[in-house]
Amino acid sequence: MPARGRLIALEGIDGCGKSTQAKAVASALGALVTHEPGATPLGAQLRRLLLDPDSDSAPVTPRAETLLMAADRAQHVAEVIEPALASGVWVVTDRYSASTIAYQGYGRELGGDGLAEVVAWATAGVEADLSVFVDVPVEVAATRGRGADRLERLGPAFAARVRDGFAAQAEAEPDRWLVVDGTRDVDAITAHIVDGVRARLGPEPEHGR
Repeated sequence: MPARGRLIALEGIDGCGKSTQAKAVASALGALVTHEPGATPLGAQLRRLLLDPDSDSAPVTPRAETLLMAADRAQHVAEVIEPALASGVWVVTDRYSASTIAYQGYGRELGGDGLAEVVAWATAGVEADLSVFVDVPVEVAATRGRGADRLERLGPAFAARVRDGFAAQAEAEPDRWLVVDGTRDVDAITAHIVDGVRARLGPEPEHGR
């Protein structure tokens, strides 16, 4: 049986550059790259409900939003992440559990009561071996020319709370987090993350993915 794979989660506010980094880091490590929400057929349908700006015509309450995110993650773990890890493949995911705590717990101000338990239940206990917080100021992220989805339209105060949520998680568990300056050169950020992953988790498997 191969050694179990490792799970690396790229986290941060919208516009921080984590999606670019997830692809680059996965390529450097020979890892499978995936994302949330929307990496499975069910997840793609949930993503439209959660992020499509047109869904404002059928509003989703913050608690319902949290449960839909949890449903996406449960399917993601079952269909994509766990099978890969079990076969020895390393996985890099663009967003994971910390995003729920940051976006719904801090951004939506739902607090931590019960939220961590929902996250743990949805993942069946599959935790990121390392979470990488790509940190940029809110005003920098806002200039990075993205199409605004429903959450991005909530404005700078919401984004600032989300950023605080990621920072608080990283500060609480420094051994499980790597914080990188997302305003640096793209290649320099990738090199920093890859070096950090190898220093924390050891070398990636030779077979890669």
